[in-house]
Amino acid sequence: MGNIIRIGMADLKASHHPAILTTLGLGSCVGIALYDRTTKIVGLAHAMLPDSSQVKNKTNAAKFVDTAIELLVKEMLSLGASKKRIVAKLAGGAQMFTFTQGAELMRIGQRNVAAAKSKLESLDIPVVSEDTGGNYGRTVELDSESGMLLIRTIGYGTKQI
Repeated sequence: MGNIIRIGMADLKASHHPAILTTLGLGSCVGIALYDRTTKIVGLAHAMLPDSSQVKNKTNAAKFVDTAIELLVKEMLSLGASKKRIVAKLAGGAQMFTFTQGAELMRIGQRNVAAAKSKLESLDIPVVSEDTGGNYGRTVELDSESGMLLIRTIGYGTKQI
């Protein structure tokens, strides 16, 4: 089964096998799950905002999608993962509230997912599956044994990607 490692909001962790990385309450935040199939090294980030370049206070790299992915990859490589073997799965990025037109800035969920895809693409890390969007929260568990991402929702059941 491995250790269960909890990741908070604006947080990230990487681990050797065996481990289960879990984060609760992904709403508009995006969960970025990374997996090296050969070494079974896993990483999970719970990022809140799409882009660190718009913000002065960047002390917490895990808060932003772009810097969280960079840091998570770096941590996985330091544990022995190979960048060319890492694949990504995404969860979250929900639209938790309804806004009237002109609220593009408020569409944080969509922007988080788009930022994650863009950053991963720039690093040549393929997104192999995702469970994003909607208007409900998700709790995820990443299993280092299989790379399976278990997604639990309230009212929308449980699924594996």
